Amino acid sequence: MDDHLRAGIAIYNDGEYHAAHDAWEDHWLDLESGTDDERFLHGLIQFTAAVHHAHDANWTGVRGLAESGATYLADLPADYREVNVGEVRTYLRAVAADPEHVERAALPRLTYEGVALRPEDLRFDAAAVAAAVLAEEYGYDEETVEKAVAYARDDLDDEKATSQFVTFVMDFARDAANRGIIFQRMAGAVGKRDHRESDVEGLFD
Repeated sequence: MDDHLRAGIAIYNDGEYHAAHDAWEDHWLDLESGTDDERFLHGLIQFTAAVHHAHDANWTGVRGLAESGATYLADLPADYREVNVGEVRTYLRAVAADPEHVERAALPRLTYEGVALRPEDLRFDAAAVAAAVLAEEYGYDEETVEKAVAYARDDLDDEKATSQFVTFVMDFARDAANRGIIFQRMAGAVGKRDHRESDVEGLFD
């Protein structure tokens, strides 16, 4: 769960409020309802949804999401799983009482172990989660990103000192300004690797 947790936090802190919940949602759906982890992720998802809807001035939706998010987080410690849950909970309660609070108060940063993570702080496994989420959010070919992640993992397993796929995946997650160019280069490298692997497939069967 930690890689998904860190990826979502970093994406949120980078202003990707809608995309952030995708880093948590798949993991959350597999958790047993009512457990601390399930309520924790559910609360964070509701929190990011409230922030997202605030940009559309959908105050009824914001109030409902803030109320439910605060309820999910109500009984968790203030630093559950090293995340600043207490600060998020206080913010949600203020928004539930007055949805326009989001226009007057700064959004809380999400912290992990006291650090407000950004995409550039992520190690490969969390960056891979972030890359997949951002590919879906912005309409990049998800299969290409999935293959790049798989090839990066293959290279890491082979203990290669350098891997262009590791670099592509991490840069795609980190560098929003150049994401389109990075994706084009990633796609080209994936195509070459696909071709190379298909050339030797079955030769030694």
